[in-house]
Amino acid sequence: MAKESKQKIITKKHLARLERERRQTRNILIAIIVVVVVVVGSIGYGILDRLVLKPIQPVATVNKVNITTKDWQARVRYARQGIIQQYVQTYQMAQAFGSDPNTSQYFQNSLQQIAAQLDDPTTVGNQVLNTMIQDVLIKEEATKRGISISTADIDNTLKQDFGYFPNGTPTPTPELPTLVVPTLNPTQLQMITPTPTLTPTVPATTTITIPTPTQVPTPTLVPTPYTEQAYQVNLKQALDNINKNIQIDQAAFNQIVSAQLLRQKVMEAITADISHTEDQVWTRQIVVTDTATADKIVQLLKSGQDFAKLADQYTLDTATKANGGDIGWQTASNLDPAVAKEAFALKNPGDVSTPTVGTTGIYIIQLVSHEVRQLSTTDYNNRVQQKFTDWLTAQRSAATVKIYDYWKDRVPTEPTLPATSAQPTP
Repeated sequence: MAKESKQKIITKKHLARLERERRQTRNILIAIIVVVVVVVGSIGYGILDRLVLKPIQPVATVNKVNITTKDWQARVRYARQGIIQQYVQTYQMAQAFGSDPNTSQYFQNSLQQIAAQLDDPTTVGNQVLNTMIQDVLIKEEATKRGISISTADIDNTLKQDFGYFPNGTPTPTPELPTLVVPTLNPTQLQMITPTPTLTPTVPATTTITIPTPTQVPTPTLVPTPYTEQAYQVNLKQALDNINKNIQIDQAAFNQIVSAQLLRQKVMEAITADISHTEDQVWTRQIVVTDTATADKIVQLLKSGQDFAKLADQYTLDTATKANGGDIGWQTASNLDPAVAKEAFALKNPGDVSTPTVGTTGIYIIQLVSHEVRQLSTTDYNNRVQQKFTDWLTAQRSAATVKIYDYWKDRVPTEPTLPATSAQPTP
């Protein structure tokens, strides 16, 4: 007869121990799961924050319009790339023309200044941020004026940048201003210092033999057509390089081009009323440092002394000393304010002002001529830029602008100088 198996007796104490072990195991599992969730969550949030949240955070807000971190960082990288291109071009010129010690020093200083911009990322970042703030204000003004940039505008700009003109190469606009030659009366003619005309003298005994030029056949030039296909290939290659080097795709690049074109159009609209002509004076001046000398010169002029000779004798202005104090045609904005007031108040050619205190001395001014003249290209462009700058300053003062300080921690430091041109020319 088989022995009966003994039945294991489970006591309450045993059950309590088992329950305690199950709770401990469960708590350990829960702790492990919590730790895993926290670690994975932290990693996931870090990735989410870096790739999604931070890029859409604003670095600045202009009239409730956000400038996102992503867009700003793209523009900073684009600006740094432009600085690098400037450095490389200067470096190449230094290699080609830097053999002269003076020229070499000039190029080296230029390279150091350009490199310093890249070494200070916050400066570039701040400049780009201010430009993008201006872009928002410019866009608002463009909307008010009905100004916009089309896809065709961007396409035409890119074609011009790549030298592709399907409808023919445009004739460049001359930069030199139209020369206005004043009609001078005898009084004015006596005041100007004529430029001597050099007439070469050939001795009578000299026989001049003019050689017969050798006829050199003119080569026939066969132009290589720049086709639409070649342009598209070059454009794609350039855009691919931009995307590879500074992570800017074509859409973002087009936005940059659009902002630049919109700025130009709005500037033209804002400054459309600036005239190409302006009231100007042609004067001579003597600059001294003390009142006694100034009064003495005025008395000498009244007694009939020649202004040019007195200028050569007394003036401290070395730039005009050799030509009798003649400073040529000037607009009011190009002169010391006190000097301009006196010069434009003179009525007739030959009139002399009372001694006038300016920023660099005491001036005695003589009027040669006074008329409305065409501005030089430089003067006109300076007036356009100044008016547009003043407009931007006023717009920003009236706008609600908030800049978030964390932008300083997000400034890109890429791209950097290529290793082959990282050092200035010795």
